[in-house]
Amino acid sequence: MSAGDAAASARILVLPEGEGLPLPAYMTPDAAGCDICAAIKEPLLLLPGDRALVPAGFSIALPRGLEAQVRPRSGLALRHGVTCLNSPGTIDADYRGPVGVILINHGRAPYLVRRGDRIAQMVIARVERVAFDVATELDETSRARGGFGSTGM
Repeated sequence: MSAGDAAASARILVLPEGEGLPLPAYMTPDAAGCDICAAIKEPLLLLPGDRALVPAGFSIALPRGLEAQVRPRSGLALRHGVTCLNSPGTIDADYRGPVGVILINHGRAPYLVRRGDRIAQMVIARVERVAFDVATELDETSRARGGFGSTGM
């Protein structure tokens, strides 16, 4: 961080299944996401096409106006085809339950998740809230009502 940057803080409660595991951690000084580890007792075999909710071993209390986004780790996705469903998953500032990661194996081979494996990353982001005003029409844009793929390749 540069001088004048103030880091927000969040309280983490380590759950029994998370005892002895690293807390979410930024692996480099400029990393946007901090890694989350698998807080499982026994190895978990994800067969191709399988999905599972993997506990992260903690609960978090975020300040109002922030969210935590649970995202895939790019290396896990590239090397093994293992990624997160519901991605990015959102942890709201008022949620106090256990954090979990929904993993899916899109790869061709079984993948073994072990205790302490880095399975996802968590990005903390500001949240903007808006008031919704009912309108009778919307302003025109160059895209207009173009849907999926409407802007070309």
